[in-house]
Amino acid sequence: MTGQQLFEQYETYPGTWDEMCSDQTIRSQYQQVFNDISRLPGKTLQQKDKLASELFMNQGITFTVYSDDAGIERIFPFDIIPRILTSAEWDHIQKGITQRLRALNLFLKDIYSSQQIIKDKIIPAELIASCAHYTREVFGIKVPHDLYIHISGIDLIRGQDGTFYILEDNLRTPSGVSYMLENREVTKRIFPGMLADSRVRMINNYPLLLQEILASLAPQIANACVVLLTPGVFNSAYFEHTFLSRQMGIPLVEGRDLLVNNHKVYMKTTTGLQQVHVIYRRIDDDFLDPLAFRPDSALGIPGLMSAYRKGNVAIANAVGNGVADDKAVYAYVPAMIRYYMNEEPILPNVPTYGLEDAEARDYVFNNIENMVIKRTNQSGGYGMVMGNKASEKELMEVKKAIKETPREFIAQPIIKLSTVPCFIDGKLQPRHVDLRPYALCGPNGIRIVPGGLTRVALREGSLVVNSSQGGGSKDTWVVDL
Repeated sequence: MTGQQLFEQYETYPGTWDEMCSDQTIRSQYQQVFNDISRLPGKTLQQKDKLASELFMNQGITFTVYSDDAGIERIFPFDIIPRILTSAEWDHIQKGITQRLRALNLFLKDIYSSQQIIKDKIIPAELIASCAHYTREVFGIKVPHDLYIHISGIDLIRGQDGTFYILEDNLRTPSGVSYMLENREVTKRIFPGMLADSRVRMINNYPLLLQEILASLAPQIANACVVLLTPGVFNSAYFEHTFLSRQMGIPLVEGRDLLVNNHKVYMKTTTGLQQVHVIYRRIDDDFLDPLAFRPDSALGIPGLMSAYRKGNVAIANAVGNGVADDKAVYAYVPAMIRYYMNEEPILPNVPTYGLEDAEARDYVFNNIENMVIKRTNQSGGYGMVMGNKASEKELMEVKKAIKETPREFIAQPIIKLSTVPCFIDGKLQPRHVDLRPYALCGPNGIRIVPGGLTRVALREGSLVVNSSQGGGSKDTWVVDL
């Protein structure tokens, strides 16, 4: 079977926006890829698919599934057919994410200082007070350039009418950017020349941009020391930690490699102690400093928060960002944009129901088969119930849990995510996807590399794209037509 025959036999899901096809017609951004792949024998595509898996295996591109007792280390699944966006689509996404991050940064500055947004009754005080990730220990701390968000991964989905929606904001320790970069490198190996044919925008400057932004957080001194703080080899994203430290040329450290003396942070080296000015942390707030947070943490640095409060070390992302990640707070981001910026949101939220409200709760319970229920403090696809897939027992259990602690849940209507063609079992098959662009915020503005990580629900019909739930990824192209 030739590549052209594979395309001819591609069948989209009814009532779903397909990124490649519209009424059996190839969209313009896919036309060059269609032309290139149509000329290939099907056997060649299978060989390229196998080569891609081998490249990922040889480079150790893995992630960890903590809930799997059989074997937690897995190669990250990769699909060889790229997901393609036009420059016009990308410009719209970029403007929307930039607007959103500016508002969220203003919110974080406000909520840890004057709390004017609460005083003006835009956000209920009890919503913030009940947020598990609101960190009172950082109230009043002055952060460099008033920037709380330095690295973000904003998840988007595309509905069945082609509209892009913000699904969630990842503002603490967003992961996956190494897969975005490695996906591109693998694509270059298996389809040499195809990126140039399609005029794909480049993404390989991300580590340089990240290093520049981290360095900009340091005091105005020569040779500021920037380190990447990892929980260690057993963390699910350890591959990414090693990848980014290597790409940026900065030390990869664990908590035991650092110490605090006289409210300053030092790194232990073979030549003595070296002061650290910026920490790119990949450790959650609770584990950063056993003197301020969890006393049983063996991952953090005792006294780190005292150095942070004194302004002797910058931490990226800022401590306390989790309040803006809370799924119940997410529902108020459009109001934040209007409040802080006097603008209408460019990218809409998915409609969201806070379940503390009795009327909203009744509506959700009466329509639960059309809803997805999410825990406000969970991520990675955990703590989620799809109403159209759950059993009666599961629905009864989640209703009971909601009644007991309604603040811990939100509900959203199930949206049919857009689909893209995937090369599975020697055929092109549609699979649902989301998109995580990566934005870097520095004193000179917000930079977003063109593309991001497309996550794919590899199970037929599934809407859950998380790698921990059986998802994979694709190279994401932004093309200039």
